Amino acid sequence: MPAPLQELLAAGHTERRPRFSDNGFDGMAETWSPPVGVTVQHAALAQRALDDLRMTALPPAPTDHVLARVLTLLSHFPSKAMTPDVERLVALDWAEDLGEYPAWAIDAAARQWRRSKKWRPSIAEMRDLCDALCTGERALAERLQAVVRAGRADQAGAGRAPTAGAIRRMR
Repeated sequence: MPAPLQELLAAGHTERRPRFSDNGFDGMAETWSPPVGVTVQHAALAQRALDDLRMTALPPAPTDHVLARVLTLLSHFPSKAMTPDVERLVALDWAEDLGEYPAWAIDAAARQWRRSKKWRPSIAEMRDLCDALCTGERALAERLQAVVRAGRADQAGAGRAPTAGAIRRMR
């Protein structure tokens, strides 16, 4: 990532606040805002970095990869016998529910589960692991997107005429 973009990301403001769900405290929510002075050039750098991140670290896994990984993982744990039709439908559910994650996250979640659990995972448990694994990349993507928006707002504001209040302050 280019140095000016790294500096801009480091200079941003992070606000943390508690998050609550129906079950009580659900962790901390984090909101990041870019610093003042984001330019169109910063936005262009951020857009390139965001596109690269989405193509290299966050692309959804191919369905074949998800199905192969899930089949392999579930084969490690005994289960009730299912008819082939039910097994196919269950596999399609897994592929649909994990298909938004990159292959590396699904692989790492399966490895982590295999090495630490004695029972079969549920789809929700695997999604939780994948979410946790993708946290850093997703946070970076959100910050880059905020820089892109700020740069576009700066560009839109640059073409506007000064307001009456701004003209009075200039006098």
